Amino acid sequence: MNMHVAVHARAHQLDPQTQIFAADVLDGLSQPQKSLSPKYFYDDAGSELFVEITKLPEYYPTRTELGILRDRAGEIAALIPPNAAIVEFGAGATTKIRILLAAHKVAAYVPVDISGDFITAQAEGLRRDFPDLAVYPVAADFTEPFELPGALRELPKVGFFPGSTLGNFEPQEAAHFLASARGILGQGAQLIIGVDLEKDERLLVPAYDDSAGVTAKFNLNVLERINRELGGDLEVPSFRHRAIYNRDQHRIEMHLVSLREQNVRILGEDIAFRAGETIHTENSYKYSLPRFRALAQESGWTLKRSWTDADGLFSVHALEAQE
Repeated sequence: MNMHVAVHARAHQLDPQTQIFAADVLDGLSQPQKSLSPKYFYDDAGSELFVEITKLPEYYPTRTELGILRDRAGEIAALIPPNAAIVEFGAGATTKIRILLAAHKVAAYVPVDISGDFITAQAEGLRRDFPDLAVYPVAADFTEPFELPGALRELPKVGFFPGSTLGNFEPQEAAHFLASARGILGQGAQLIIGVDLEKDERLLVPAYDDSAGVTAKFNLNVLERINRELGGDLEVPSFRHRAIYNRDQHRIEMHLVSLREQNVRILGEDIAFRAGETIHTENSYKYSLPRFRALAQESGWTLKRSWTDADGLFSVHALEAQE
């Protein structure tokens, strides 16, 4: 992180979490290719918008993964040890975890997400519906090391990372996350993970640029968040959502395009945009089964089982930590 940027953020007397957000924003927008981390999509408003996205007809990943989880729940549950704790990285709505909880009784569930208020509300609903389940929400950046609740120390641990979120990481970042998750979960841990597969871009692009414009609102909300939390003066209508498929990199890219030449101000810093200049906000990498298997192995995991839908759109994998 740029030291000048970090000091500048602290000078505005922001709380520590907002200081990190501010420093990342100012640093990202000062680069030749302006960028913002996709983890900042998920404030309360962004989390709610993403739930809407998952219900859209164009957005195949959620319904396809749900189909795999429902169809294979028994097989997946058979791999979970008795009296286990499930740790969900980047937990959002509880639809997917409920499938596993209904198929196999576990001792504890730990939803981990940067949006603390959202996961706390979701946790309350789980406690009502699964009264014997111990639920321990953890507000943390799941891409960095964090402490698990002490009550889980002696329990076997199973990570849960659905939703193809792994694709938001650069390949080296994906390897870092998988290795970090292995360290957090500990020896003998398992990881159940969803991974989106390579496919025709005629199906891919609409999933990230839907006709109702919900994904556009989701992308633009990060600008609204900068205005709300950092006192920015970005004119949101002066930016447009764009999704493209980068075939060479096997990824969908999301950008925010400046519709005109403009200058904005964030925490006293002036940032200039050219007409047509973009902020790169997200990548969504798509994997082949062999490429994902190699990534997992290089990151300290052994592939135990894989499941896909009949059309080969999406995959779910069960991994085991290497000794």
